[in-house]
Amino acid sequence: MMKKLISLGLISLLFLGGLMGGTNQVILNVDSAETKISRHIYGHFSEHLGRCIYDGIWVGEDSDIPNTNGIRNKAVQALKEVNIPNLRWPGGCFADEYHWKDGIGPKDEREPMINTHWGMVSEDNSFGTHEFLELCNLIDAEPVIAGNLGSGTVKELSDWVEYCNADIKSDMTQLRKKNGKEDPWYVKYWGVGNESWGCGGNMDPTQYYRKMSRYSTYMRSYPDKPIYKVAVGPGGFNLDWTREFMKNVKKYGGSHLFDGYSLHYYTITHNWQNKGSATDFNMDEYFTTIKKSLRLEELINKNMEIINEHVPEADIDLVVDEWGNWFDVKEGTNPAFLYQQNSLRDAMTASASLNIFNQKSDVVKMANLAQTVNVLQALLLTKDEEVVKTPTYYVFKMYKEHQGAKLIPAIKDFEKWVHGGKQTQAITSSASINEDGNINITLSNFKPEESNQVIYTLKGKEDCEFVDGGIITADKVNSYNKFDQKENVTLEDFSDVDIDDNEVTVNLPPKSVVRVEVK
Repeated sequence: MMKKLISLGLISLLFLGGLMGGTNQVILNVDSAETKISRHIYGHFSEHLGRCIYDGIWVGEDSDIPNTNGIRNKAVQALKEVNIPNLRWPGGCFADEYHWKDGIGPKDEREPMINTHWGMVSEDNSFGTHEFLELCNLIDAEPVIAGNLGSGTVKELSDWVEYCNADIKSDMTQLRKKNGKEDPWYVKYWGVGNESWGCGGNMDPTQYYRKMSRYSTYMRSYPDKPIYKVAVGPGGFNLDWTREFMKNVKKYGGSHLFDGYSLHYYTITHNWQNKGSATDFNMDEYFTTIKKSLRLEELINKNMEIINEHVPEADIDLVVDEWGNWFDVKEGTNPAFLYQQNSLRDAMTASASLNIFNQKSDVVKMANLAQTVNVLQALLLTKDEEVVKTPTYYVFKMYKEHQGAKLIPAIKDFEKWVHGGKQTQAITSSASINEDGNINITLSNFKPEESNQVIYTLKGKEDCEFVDGGIITADKVNSYNKFDQKENVTLEDFSDVDIDDNEVTVNLPPKSVVRVEVK
């Protein structure tokens, strides 16, 4: 059945009876909340890249850093606090050079490998399938495994699924038991390759479709263990990839071979050669980063339009399994390790992206921020025993209330932010209702020096009461959290809310992300 974009079905309502009386007003149609916001929209990504796995998540069993079977305890605790729903691994580009059998069995028998994508460094394969799935168990997250389509074989990927999921006597299940795991884990989510248009094989859409069809065919669902397969979609606005891929799906009837279709979208302030500084940026760069991050909604819409054009009968989800801000690496660090700081600006764009995912929750069923620890727009930064929670971390902690709740359709009238003769949205917002009937509203005010006021009218509710609130802001848009210092950007209580019956007025400080809960 053709999927519809939520916002398109509401646009006509803007013209009915002059509902909107001015700027920064929102009508929330509480009684029309039907679409469930998949908790997997709030997923994350952990690649063998730089210090994400080794020295980030994984410190080894013999480390003086407190750990559980080699996994950093402070990282586990922090990730559990944000209710991380899923974790994608082992890549990224690394996925298509990773051979999973090298990372199982006794650690002293595992052969080292060269990470040719990220720094030509040697890895000892001490963190493999068992360690990753133990990490997922420790943080109560579902694993998402990206399979090797670039340099691996059909049998290799088929064996991996069998090793993880089968409970029938076979060479793979016997091998798993020999390595200490009697019962299968059941890994539901599998990527059929990664970025096959680039680092995953430099294929064209037709080449990838044909190869994906073979690999997917032999990725079996074992009894009572159906798997969910994600096909490779475009990087950024390469819509020709989607167009040609979906033509093949239509021609060969291949929509049954995959469930989700991936999108990758990185916000880069300037260009790939000069991405800009993560912390030393001016107001023009701040504005540009916000404006570019908001194009994520356009990317989602255009890909769904193409899918609906070519295979309207197919039930295909969008999976944004790599997204986030990408800046120049921190000076003095390995350029291949992609280590960058994380400022209030990152919190603003994270808020914008999550609000978009919520609003598009009829078509977006999973998303994965890149990356979890020490890489790109990370939640956590580590140095020896220390762990820093970034501004982005606190956005995910704030927004976790949306997980599994129902999206409340909204009619919005927001003002624009004009800067340097250009304009973009000044505010983003989304709202959901949970099983207890409580309503969570999240919103962000991008303007760095001007406060804003947003008036919400909750249709279908009466005599609303304030329950709780939170805010993320700082002195400057480039404020960030450092080791050995008190946090400059964190999550604090917020209550600057006025309520009159079913009208909720939120007073937004400049450069802030806010959550308000009412009942």
